[in-house]
Amino acid sequence: MRTGLGHLLLRVANVNPRSVTTHSDRVLYRSIGVFILLYFLYATIGGAAFVDASSGYRHPWYQWLVGPLVAIGVVAYDRAVVGRVAISYEYLDSTDPRHLLRPPTLGLYLGRLGLALLFAVVVTEPLMLARYRGEIDARLAVAHSDQLSRLDEGGAVAGYQARLAELRQATKDDDAAVRTLSDRAAGKRRDARTLYRQALADSAGSGVTHSPGCPRDGYCDNLVRRSRALDDQAAALDRQAADLQRDQRSERAARADEQSRLTALVSTERAANAVAVRGDSGFGARTAAMWHMITADFWGVGLYYLGIALLLVALDCAAIGLKFASRGNAYERNEARAARLREHEAALIHEREVHDARTYGDATAKVVADGIEAASHDVQLAHAATERARAVLHTAVVVDPAELERRFWRDRIEA
Repeated sequence: MRTGLGHLLLRVANVNPRSVTTHSDRVLYRSIGVFILLYFLYATIGGAAFVDASSGYRHPWYQWLVGPLVAIGVVAYDRAVVGRVAISYEYLDSTDPRHLLRPPTLGLYLGRLGLALLFAVVVTEPLMLARYRGEIDARLAVAHSDQLSRLDEGGAVAGYQARLAELRQATKDDDAAVRTLSDRAAGKRRDARTLYRQALADSAGSGVTHSPGCPRDGYCDNLVRRSRALDDQAAALDRQAADLQRDQRSERAARADEQSRLTALVSTERAANAVAVRGDSGFGARTAAMWHMITADFWGVGLYYLGIALLLVALDCAAIGLKFASRGNAYERNEARAARLREHEAALIHEREVHDARTYGDATAKVVADGIEAASHDVQLAHAATERARAVLHTAVVVDPAELERRFWRDRIEA
C-alpha cells in the first residue's frame, strides 16, 4: 500500500486512491485535500472567534473546543460531497460512457453554497472584526460619546440638570437682589463723598460761591447735610441687604442641600449610563461600527474588507468548486465502472438464483404430482389405506365395556 503525504491528502479528500490513476486526478484531489486542511484551520479559528465575540471578547477557554467541533462538522460535509460519485445503475450492460454517471445533483452543491454564505456571516465576520479591532475601537469611542451626549440631553439626567439650573437661577436671583441693594448703597456713598469734597472745596473758597467758610444754611452747609443724608441712606440699604441675606439663609441652605443631592444623582446616573454605553461593545455594535466604516470609506476600508471576505469565502468553497468542475473525470469513471460491474454481477447472480429456484420448484411440484397420481392408481395401496381408515374410525366410535370399567376404577383410585 502506498504511503506518504500524497496518499494522506487523497484520504483527506475522501477518494479511493486505487481509482486515482491519472496525474491530473492526483493533482486535483491532493489540491482538494490541501484546501480541506486549510479550511479546517480557518473554520477552527473562525469558530473560536465567534465564541469569543459571543462572550463579549472575554476569551473563554472553551472557544478552542467549539472551534474544532464546528470545523470537523463542515469538513465532514465537504468530504462527503467530494467523495461522492453520482453513479448511474441504469443500462448496466451498456458500455457507453454517457451511461456511467447520473446528472449532477444541484441541491447538494447549492446547500454547500448556502452553508458557505452562512459561514461567511457567522465565522468570517468575527475574523474581520478582529482584523480591524483598532479602527472599530476608535469608532466605538466616538459612538459612545454621542450616546452619552444624547443620554445627558434626555432622560433622568436632563431632568436633574433642569432642576439644578432652576436652583442656580434662584440663587443668582437672590444674589442679584442683595447685590442691587449693595450697589445702591455703594452709589449713595460715592455721591456722599462727592458732595463732601465739593463742600470742602467751597469752604476753602474754591467752590461755587468762591467764599471761604461754611456758614449755617449756606451752600457749603447744604452740601454737608446732603452728604450725611446719603450716608444714612447707604447705611439703611446695607441694613436691608443684611436683612435680606438673613431671610434668604434658610432657602439658600435648602437649595444647597437639594443641589448636592441632585449632583450626586447626576453623577450616579452618568456612571450608570457610561457603564451601559461601554457595555454596548459586543458583536452587534462592532459589526455596526464596521459597516459604518465601510460605507464611510469604501475605497479605503470597504474594498479591502470585501476582498478579504471574498477570499475567505473562496477558500470555503474551493474544495466543492473543484469537485463540481471536475465532474466526469477519470476517477469518477473508474469508480462508476467498478460499481456498475459489481452491481451487474450481483444482478446476474440474483437472476440466476431466481431462475434456479423456479426450476427447482417446478421439478419438485412435478415429482410430488406424479407420486400422488401413481399412488392413486395403486389398488393394493388403496385397500390398505381403506382398512387403516376403518380401524381408526372403529377405535374412535366403538369402545369396549371392559375398557370403560378399567377407566372407572382407575379414576376412583386416583381420587
